[in-house]
Amino acid sequence: MLHRVREDARLRLNEFAKEIAAPAARPPAPVTSTDPERITPADIFRRRTVRRPELRKLVPLSDTTIYELEQKGAFPKRFYLTPRCVVWPLAEVLEWIDARRQEGREGCGAHPDYRQRAVPESRR
Repeated sequence: MLHRVREDARLRLNEFAKEIAAPAARPPAPVTSTDPERITPADIFRRRTVRRPELRKLVPLSDTTIYELEQKGAFPKRFYLTPRCVVWPLAEVLEWIDARRQEGREGCGAHPDYRQRAVPESRR
């Protein structure tokens, strides 16, 4: 019996891998689809959200910095699933990270010149 269960799981996993490898084989379901037969893994990823603890692991910025970037329109906007549950769209956060990676150091703005710092009297 256990052998049949493992074989069945292996077959389903192989089908899932083929589906991911060849998404052009069937037309993608619209994002608004609620029919479980038409939802693809790409749709699931596109809809996935992250809460604050997972966002902190992805983006090592403080809550204040993230909030300020959101207000400027420079970071994906959060939305509320419930009055106490704030989430961010994972796909948009990952796109933001990739865009920042492409910008490199130029996207960070001006950096202070450490050589212009005042030297304390005790170190002179």
